[in-house]
Amino acid sequence: MIRRPPRSTLFPYTTLFRSPDLTLSFINPRLFDDVSFHPCVRFKRWESERILSFVPPDGNFRLMSYHIGSQNMVAIPVYVRHNISFREIGGGKLDITVGPKQTMGKMVEGVILEIPMSKSVLNVTLVSSQGKYTFDPVSKVLVWDVGRIDPTRLPNLRGSINLQSGAPPPESNPAIAVQFSINQLAVSGLKVNRLDMYGEKYKPFKGVKYVTKAGRFQVRT
Repeated sequence: MIRRPPRSTLFPYTTLFRSPDLTLSFINPRLFDDVSFHPCVRFKRWESERILSFVPPDGNFRLMSYHIGSQNMVAIPVYVRHNISFREIGGGKLDITVGPKQTMGKMVEGVILEIPMSKSVLNVTLVSSQGKYTFDPVSKVLVWDVGRIDPTRLPNLRGSINLQSGAPPPESNPAIAVQFSINQLAVSGLKVNRLDMYGEKYKPFKGVKYVTKAGRFQVRT
């Protein structure tokens, strides 16, 4: 479940001598929607040509933020196979597997699954094939810190869920909140075309780093 279209941000980092004039163009600017800019951006140039023209401040700053238009389908780069079930008496079972999907060979890292359990859950007895899990008996939140996913050995968490004595089974299953990051991948499909500098004679080093991170990403069970 995606609560809203993916939100993206461009964070340039500049250590340029003096104050050069820069232009940044994209291969597919039609993907942009709901755009907001840093004050240094010349908005009229963007409106007419879809080119970012600006004089950057020193250091790290937010050049622009944007949504990907709802007409553009964004492939979710991870999947979660889940089976959470409860019996009338005795508790329930949990079986979760997480894996990469359409990541262009890039590693999925920093994977964390957070599952808010029902108040009737007493504790859990689980076995994790990778990473570690914790269950807070006060907040009733199960957290599985997976880390990096190895596509050849998908992480799995399974075991039993113990309910309080005499408590009825939960009326509905919990949603699973998923966190992850993928370096050098932009699931939006956005790509930088070129960066040009004007008014200076020296030749700068130019590079682009793409990072995909989960926002409010939830899986309904």
